[in-house]
Parts: sequence; C-alpha cells; structure tokens
Amino acid sequence: MPEINAKRIVGHSASKMFALVADVEQYPAFLPLCESLKVRGRKRRGDGCEILVADMTVAYKLIRETFTTKVTLDEARNEILVEYLDGPVSELENRWAFKVVSDTSCEVSFHLIYEFKSKIFASVMGAVFDRAFRKFADAFEERANQVYAST
Repeated sequence: MPEINAKRIVGHSASKMFALVADVEQYPAFLPLCESLKVRGRKRRGDGCEILVADMTVAYKLIRETFTTKVTLDEARNEILVEYLDGPVSELENRWAFKVVSDTSCEVSFHLIYEFKSKIFASVMGAVFDRAFRKFADAFEERANQVYAST
C-alpha cells in the first residue's frame, strides 16, 4: 500500500498553517489534480473539533474520480485527520500535524496512505496519483507563501 510521509519546517505559524489546510474549499485553486471540492456538511463536536464531510473530484486527462472523506479539524491540537468514506480507493487516510517551532514558524507533518480498489485503475493511475500526492506538502507550503506573504 502506498505511503507518503513528509515533515518540514515552514516560515509560518502553526495556527496559520492549520487554517490554510482546514480551508478545504480553496483546494481547487492550488492543489495538484483537484478539480473541485464540495463540503456536504459541517458540525462541531462537544470536544470543540469541527467535522466536515467533503467530496473532492480529482482529474487527470479524461479520468475523473470523486472521493468522499470525513475531515476532523482539531484546532486545539493543531491536527487534521482525513478519513475515507467513498470513492475509487479501498483505503485512504491523511494526517496533518502542525508543531510550534516559534511564533513565526512550525513543523508540518504530512502522512498519507491509500490503496485503489481496482488493480487496473491502480496500474493506469497509480504513478500519476503518487506523484501528485507527493507534491501536496509542497503545494500547501507554496500556497502559504502566497497567502501570508504580506503578514
């Protein structure tokens, strides 16, 4: 099963990076392969975490697939968990953690595991998805540099 791990120090606060990754509606503007993202619903749990259910459509040439995920935004712990609900994979889990380094920097940890349901789809699209997923951390850092350039 493919697994991607990235950890890096970025020149933005943990709270800013958390907010950037939590702003899922903006993903189509900068995230590789993300054609659209629609939030189906939001609710706040008693522990303060916000839960989203979202559909993300990824596209490459003529292929389009939609993934439905449950996103848990734990702002108090600076963590985001994305869990698979429906789509072309049999498993998908994505974890983000933002650890304070200083007032103006943080360590961003990105972890993703996934497995396609279809071996045919995996053989056709596996390398494309793997390359795109490996660029996710870079895409978010570049987006943060754009969004927070003047702050």
